[in-house]
Amino acid sequence: MNRHAQAALLFLLGATLLHAGTTDLYLRYVKAGLRPLLLLSGAVLIAAAVATVWYERRSARTAGHHHEPRVSWLLALPVLALILVAPPALGSYSAMHAGTALQKPFGFPELSAEGPLRLGVADYAGRAVYDDGRSLRGRQIKVTGFVALDRAGEPYLVRMALNCCAADAQPVKIALTGRIPPVLQPDTWLELSGTYTPKRTRDPVNNAPIPYFRVTDAKPVPTPRDPYDETWNS
Repeated sequence: MNRHAQAALLFLLGATLLHAGTTDLYLRYVKAGLRPLLLLSGAVLIAAAVATVWYERRSARTAGHHHEPRVSWLLALPVLALILVAPPALGSYSAMHAGTALQKPFGFPELSAEGPLRLGVADYAGRAVYDDGRSLRGRQIKVTGFVALDRAGEPYLVRMALNCCAADAQPVKIALTGRIPPVLQPDTWLELSGTYTPKRTRDPVNNAPIPYFRVTDAKPVPTPRDPYDETWNS
């Protein structure tokens, strides 16, 4: 590959990273906290592209040109695909083929005493399993996630949790009981209102504990800006 092709690929990749980092596209690939590093990487790649072009033009004054196969430009296609085709966030298929990744938190921050509790899936599951629901009993709770169904048709509310990026995403699951909607479509996002129940089950994939949530009301909601949950290992 000649240096012009190298520079073009560096520029395209850098522009792609900047485009992703300045929009919500980057949330499909990495956790929100990595945004500054993504933007910095994009800027460095564009600077490297400019430096490569400058070096090539300087070298051209003292040496003759030679042509490389134009097929090398096809390497730009995967980079362009990152801009033109944004992959969907991982959903119910991935969730039900992996065991729940619930981990014991380092602690349980005090919850607000006012109004219904708005908890993440991992926060509710962690308190229900590892704190025996002590901070949840007698409280009205709201939790948001997407629907997943196991092979028997049993419903779960799920969020995919990240350590770093989508490649290491793992599901955290809550089993549902109570006033469950009669028709549930996998990957539909719901905001559930309800209460804690001590009932638990075991994930058939890894035998890890899954707490239940007693549903009193359910309403569809749009897919959130950040579909991944980063609270599981905080």
